[in-house]
Amino acid sequence: MIRVLIADDHVLVRRGLRDLIEEEPDLAFAGEAATARDLVALARTTEWDVAVIDLSLPDAKGLELLKQLKSWFPERPVIVLSMHPEEQYAVRAIKSGAATYLTKEGATTELLVAIRKVARGGRYVSASLAERLAEDVTRAGGLPHEQLSDREFEVLRLIASGQSVGDIATTLSLSVKTVSTYRTRILQKMNLKHNAELTRYAIEHGLA
Repeated sequence: MIRVLIADDHVLVRRGLRDLIEEEPDLAFAGEAATARDLVALARTTEWDVAVIDLSLPDAKGLELLKQLKSWFPERPVIVLSMHPEEQYAVRAIKSGAATYLTKEGATTELLVAIRKVARGGRYVSASLAERLAEDVTRAGGLPHEQLSDREFEVLRLIASGQSVGDIATTLSLSVKTVSTYRTRILQKMNLKHNAELTRYAIEHGLA
């Protein structure tokens, strides 16, 4: 039996995933969490083989949750099941240790296939994700936002969503000064002058 751990802040999503897993004879539901804190506690105290997680948990800090799980459980595969389209997080998630990245929209069949494949030590890569990974490898220089660290990328997305420096500091549990430093680095790395240009860039590239 493949024991599957679920983390999502929406109860209907968790219930749907649990029902999906329990209908399969070779899969077993190992537990569920609605927050990053609960997921970490559950992962440390429960026997599981594959975790299916959303990175947008209320107290999660983006890809840091994924990196944390992989640092503690390097041999156990983690599938990211996200509301965010592939162009926003997929390549970064794979580079951070995810076994695969799936979007919630129409992922039911793919998810079952992915769980079984990663549990056997493989990776599940959809056709669209394979294309993005290939582009990431072959593209000379890359796009400006691809130069950003994961934390800088998070700050970029939050600025583009309209959050103030103070709001972002609260969201990411950082000081206002630290967020301001990240903002300055982002503008410098991307050769942009102000938030309006950054927001326009994010919208044009599907990051917001």
